[in-house]
Amino acid sequence: MPQTPYYPVNNNLGAIVTLSAASASGDSPAQISGQTRGVKVVVDITAISGTSPTLTVTIEGYDSASSTWYTLLASSALSATGETVLTVYPGVSVTANQSASDHIPAKWRVAYTIAGTTPAVTATIGACLLV
Repeated sequence: MPQTPYYPVNNNLGAIVTLSAASASGDSPAQISGQTRGVKVVVDITAISGTSPTLTVTIEGYDSASSTWYTLLASSALSATGETVLTVYPGVSVTANQSASDHIPAKWRVAYTIAGTTPAVTATIGACLLV
């Protein structure tokens, strides 16, 4: 009987960051890409308040040689409720603050920056690895 070939599938990681009236910036736990080539990150802001509040989300890769995180793609400063999708994938059409044509490295994370005067952000940041 012939062996069924293995085809990797997209891997939905679910929520990697959950913010509830958050006012401080931070990072997701480090993520491992496995045998995938890219990632789609979905930012869902359900509430944002304060004076000029913003949320900026950055997909970062890890360089093990220098032990530093580097930017693959950063969103614009998001200031309203709604959904924003960020994509890092080789060959994707490049759109500033939305998509980058690059491979996701073996180790990556999402960093988020909350700014403004007395900001409060409620949001979920989810991710799906892409083959």
